Amino acid sequence: MPTATTTAVPVPSLAEESELRKARLLALRRKKLGDNADVPGLPQIKERNFDTTARKVKKKKDVEDEDDTVEKQIAGLADMIIADDEVKRSEELDLLNIAPKRPNWDLKRDLDKKLVKLERQTQRAIHTLIRQRLSAQKEVPTDLAATLSAAEKANDEEVAGDDASDEE
Repeated sequence: MPTATTTAVPVPSLAEESELRKARLLALRRKKLGDNADVPGLPQIKERNFDTTARKVKKKKDVEDEDDTVEKQIAGLADMIIADDEVKRSEELDLLNIAPKRPNWDLKRDLDKKLVKLERQTQRAIHTLIRQRLSAQKEVPTDLAATLSAAEKANDEEVAGDDASDEE
């Protein structure tokens, strides 16, 4: 049984809580829409030290309590980096580590692009020669597929003949 000497916290009624909630929602809508001026002439209250969700004053944080900061963790890191950099600069430059392992790797890299282009041009030239040979023949097959297969067969025979002469 509570005694009369204890301090009683005033409990707002449901109607009062409802009115307070409506006022907060209305203020939130106005803030969202950009209409911050509730009453002209009155100063705007900035809630820097008031927690609107808990409806209480925020506790002040002491700066001294924040012992673990990034600045303190990396205090000597900059000096160590500078010292390591000076040591690396003082060492002699080793040309064997810089030079490529194979002396022609850059030539191969540059020529690969050109070879791809030349390969396409070579294929076009081969197709043109085949078409010219087929048009020069008196007996022209009417079937396109037969024409192409005959051209490929002739091309394969030429390549095989070139390979056989190279091996001898």
